Amino acid sequence: MQDRRRFLGSLVYPAALAVAPACFTSLGSERVRKSFADAHALDPEDVARDESRWFEVQQAFTCDRSAVNLNNGGVCPAPAVVQEAMKRNLDFSNGLPAHRLWQVLEPQKESVRAGLARLFGCDGEEVAITRNASESLQICQLGIDLQRGDEVLTTDQDYPRMLTTFEQRARREGIVLKKFKLPVPCEDLGAIVRLYEENLTPRTKMILMCQIVNISGQKMPVKEVVVLARKRSIPVVVDGAHGFANVDAKHAELDCDYYGTSLHKWLFAPHGTGMLYVRRDKVRGLWPLMAATEKQDDDVRKFEEIGTHPAANFLAIGEALAFHHGIGAANKEARLRYLREYWAKRLLANDRVRLNTSLKKEFSGTSGNVRVEGLDTKALASWLWEQHKILTVAIVHEDFNGLRVTPSVHNTLEELDRFCEAIETAMEKGIKA
Repeated sequence: MQDRRRFLGSLVYPAALAVAPACFTSLGSERVRKSFADAHALDPEDVARDESRWFEVQQAFTCDRSAVNLNNGGVCPAPAVVQEAMKRNLDFSNGLPAHRLWQVLEPQKESVRAGLARLFGCDGEEVAITRNASESLQICQLGIDLQRGDEVLTTDQDYPRMLTTFEQRARREGIVLKKFKLPVPCEDLGAIVRLYEENLTPRTKMILMCQIVNISGQKMPVKEVVVLARKRSIPVVVDGAHGFANVDAKHAELDCDYYGTSLHKWLFAPHGTGMLYVRRDKVRGLWPLMAATEKQDDDVRKFEEIGTHPAANFLAIGEALAFHHGIGAANKEARLRYLREYWAKRLLANDRVRLNTSLKKEFSGTSGNVRVEGLDTKALASWLWEQHKILTVAIVHEDFNGLRVTPSVHNTLEELDRFCEAIETAMEKGIKA
């Protein structure tokens, strides 16, 4: 049943359109829509190689083409149509903030919530709109009750901020953080499941795992671990920062109770937007980061209680969803995989190049981690930026190192050629300035 706030929102939405600056569709976004109008009937791998279609996508962004951005896994630019929507709503809210923020714009989040739920394949009452994956995951990490001595199981490749969250609980509450190593790369998902099982103890009370490991691109066997844990009544919190809107997967393929992700990576939503999924029967038992009233115990919106905040960022997620659907999830994933294969296979022709990522779809997301023997990874990343204005990330882990390379749909093949040529030059001539 709709509560009063959502009912009022359904009434004021048309009024908001009337008083806000006129809505318009970005020319670039419209061209993308037309370019992909027939793509649903084609093989995604054929669509991925059709440069004429992707030229229209590239033109829908406002990227700085004087640099080559291969760190979209950190944060991705938003298409112009998303930026326009955010600016439009920000201007509107500043006209009369106390009324327009809370009475007009905030209720409109319900349509965004419904859109995110549809994309993830879940109920809208299981989706909270947050500011990033870290906030979403920390709600779960800090909101599930644990006792002194309880163990949390994860890997040493999970996201550093999330590991820090449990390390603080360990210092403050006396819980135990237990980490194990993952093989890199791994093309045996059963072996990963066995590692989780071997590290379970009677004191294990929570598991944190990635959908896609951010530093290597490794795809993880989430559903299999969830089945393993559910038999023991152990909740599994899934970090979907590099999975959501990157690989074409819905909740049914994961079947987890808790899932957090950022939307400013692969969905191309405004910076500072995220999503939290909590299975409906788990909402009551999960504490929010900021206090909520008792009557909100069963309402997923209790996780959105963060005080005064801009509505513009959150409402522009709707345009990002439309852009994503305009391309098509399967087409988008196929293109991202094609871009990875484009640079990876060229570099692998040199016997000094090693990939820390499987190129097989069943074992990886769409990013890649590459190491060049004889070159220091951090120095190489600095040299690429300083000498060539190519942005990558140097990953230096205890067990492996390499450049994390994460192109997105706005990247051109010419930009990937520049990256490959720079690496080839570095191998031939070195990287001293």
